[in-house]
Amino acid sequence: MSAGTLDGEGEKPAPIIVKKVIVDGGDGHHGGAWKVAYADFVTAMMAFFLMLWLLGATTEDQRKGLADYFTPTLVKIRQQSAGSDGLLGGASLTDVDNYQHAQGQTGTETITIPLDTVGGPKEGAGKIKRVRKSLEEQLGDRPGLETLLRQVRMVETTEGIRIDLVDDADFSMFSLGTTVLTDSARSLVEALAKSLSAEDGNLVVRGHTDAVRWKEAARANNWSLSTSRAEATRQALMRHGLPQTRFTRIEGVADREPLIPDNPTDPRNRRISIFIAN
Repeated sequence: MSAGTLDGEGEKPAPIIVKKVIVDGGDGHHGGAWKVAYADFVTAMMAFFLMLWLLGATTEDQRKGLADYFTPTLVKIRQQSAGSDGLLGGASLTDVDNYQHAQGQTGTETITIPLDTVGGPKEGAGKIKRVRKSLEEQLGDRPGLETLLRQVRMVETTEGIRIDLVDDADFSMFSLGTTVLTDSARSLVEALAKSLSAEDGNLVVRGHTDAVRWKEAARANNWSLSTSRAEATRQALMRHGLPQTRFTRIEGVADREPLIPDNPTDPRNRRISIFIAN
């Protein structure tokens, strides 16, 4: 047996080498993803509490301005509409737009409802009930006048309520072709003036006629007649207690806004409309 060999069956076994690898930044078995999630959570909470602070520390006008700033621009639906030319096109969402609808739409209601807002359907409905109840009490106490309630129509509008005093085959507000109130109409206007005196809001009086044509030689026409009847109604309301300052304007629209469009000569198209603003 020579040197460098072992007794037995084979050669000397090779030595075992252990390699130690150290990985830095592992943060244990969780990794570092939790830090990103936690940062997002803290950022969201900061934004939430900032919003709560702004709601409590700013005025209504300031909140509207902030809402305008962060509101995206609208799609180009129509040229020169809100937001169609740059950021709001130099206008505010609280400005009246120019879309094709009956009433100008404002951005105020789309942003927020002011805390001191009044008006709307509930107020209009309540005012209609109060005025109608007052008319019923006044006309019901006078024999022969309770039937005049059939000539009164009330409807809620976006600006307030509209009261229509409507003619028919058995009733006329004015003598034919004149601005002279009939006896029944004077009683109705008197009761209405007392009812309106208990309600707030400026008044607009509008006269309507039917489409019956005047004689060629007549000096008057439906335009002048409707306006003069509106003025006669305003004066009658003033004589029964309504102050002059409550009236903002009178209007005469002739036969251009018929109540019965299918029959322009129907007597129900002759009416006086009184608008009460919210």
